[in-house]
Amino acid sequence: MSSQGTRFPRILRSLKHRNFRLFVSGQLVSLIGTWMQMIAESWLVYRLTGSAVLLGWVGFSNQIPVFLLAPIGGAVADHFDRRRVIMATQSAFMILAFLLATLTFTGIIQVWHIMIIAASLGVVNAFDIPARQSFVLDMVGREDLPNAIALNSSMFNGARIVGPAVAGMLVAAVGEAWCFFLNGVSYIAVLSGLYLINVTHRRSTASGSAISRIAEGFVFVHRTRPIRYLLGLLGIISLVGMPYTVLMPVFADSVLHGGASLLGVLMASTGVGALTGALVLAGKQGFRGLGRLIAVSAVGFGVSLVLFAWSRHAALSIAVLFPVGLFMMLEMASSNTLIQAMSPDEIRGRVMAVYSMMFMGMAPFGALLAGWFASIIGATWVVAAGGAISITAGALFAWRLPSIRAEARELIVALQAVPGDPPEAATGTFAIPAAEQAGESG
Repeated sequence: MSSQGTRFPRILRSLKHRNFRLFVSGQLVSLIGTWMQMIAESWLVYRLTGSAVLLGWVGFSNQIPVFLLAPIGGAVADHFDRRRVIMATQSAFMILAFLLATLTFTGIIQVWHIMIIAASLGVVNAFDIPARQSFVLDMVGREDLPNAIALNSSMFNGARIVGPAVAGMLVAAVGEAWCFFLNGVSYIAVLSGLYLINVTHRRSTASGSAISRIAEGFVFVHRTRPIRYLLGLLGIISLVGMPYTVLMPVFADSVLHGGASLLGVLMASTGVGALTGALVLAGKQGFRGLGRLIAVSAVGFGVSLVLFAWSRHAALSIAVLFPVGLFMMLEMASSNTLIQAMSPDEIRGRVMAVYSMMFMGMAPFGALLAGWFASIIGATWVVAAGGAISITAGALFAWRLPSIRAEARELIVALQAVPGDPPEAATGTFAIPAAEQAGESG
């Protein structure tokens, strides 16, 4: 191992790459601001309307563009310089945050303003997510990909702990507008980091029309059973399980009889669990056992969600949200790692676009359905049902797991032999032989 690599313990090994260090440092600041805005926005909608249905509609407006436009975003990520694409999307996020802050500061904010801005954020996300997800491998190479994805998730969920807690205090003290403003300021950090990153762009050499290039991603996913099964499980959980976050203001106010501060603590508890899960994955080397972990995590997520739905004590709800976040992160990040490990570089952006459609693109339909059903049968039954369906989906994935292991192993081992690590990456094989690492990847 190089002297540069020995400076970092195994759990932080992907930080030996200068580009990834710059990326992480900028993203961490920005993501804290993003979580502040998300919490403040949901509370603002609930304060203005008191409606679970409108909470669902705002969530739908924010995430439906990802489902519709992510395939185009994936093609863009494969064709253009991913660093420049991310700089453009992050700049757009900053402008929208300042616009939301201005409308709120001036007191003219209305729900339809929030919905239009939420939809605009979704359009930007449709291009940002495929580019940002596929950019991780460009910075660290395949050797350190599992660790980089886990650390990236750790950063995201570390921000989830800090952001909601700060947002809860700020909303209670000075109102939602300051959360939006500080989020806008936070994008300066990520743009500065991206400006300093130096990565060689590997442009896709695919021929044909734009539509055919977009379709190529769907064809690859459809023909690759391990990826298809992973994305199917992720899509189900995103549709029926993840919408619990949309209903959090209802639980914080009407079910647990707290307020904005309790909402921040509830979301922070989920973040602590997710951060723990990401750190567990960061300490793991290779792909062995990730398939089994995904199945267990899907079931554990569902069980924890059912327990949260029926809790009527704030302390118990806070405690139960820890495993909700833990299992959610283990399932999501492990799926991300395996999907990228099985995807060739030239099509990775388009595959991650399909991942985005399943992870975030299904959520708007879930948010809309959750808000509608919550107005009829109550938030408790909606969240409990989502947990029960997640348990069933995880069990079905576990049942099919043995049938896809061999194909997953072949894909991962074949792609590990393909050159393409970034210039500063440590070269060579994994510390564990490739075949052994991939042995239980599916």
